[in-house]
Amino acid sequence: MNSVRYSVPNVSCNHCVLRIQKALQTLDGVQTADVDLATKTVTIAFDPPASETLLKETLEEIGYPPA
Repeated sequence: MNSVRYSVPNVSCNHCVLRIQKALQTLDGVQTADVDLATKTVTIAFDPPASETLLKETLEEIGYPPA
């Protein structure tokens, strides 16, 4: 299993956290998507077919581009 952690500076509330989790967890291969509001980070555990490129694109599409 692969794991990545991204800084997502646009995260500002619990609604943001839920939106990110929902978007990522619907992707094939994503096991977990944990968003930390205090540090403005998201940690994602995934296997193929999910990829870092897909994860970043998904975050960008929903308005939370990784820094």
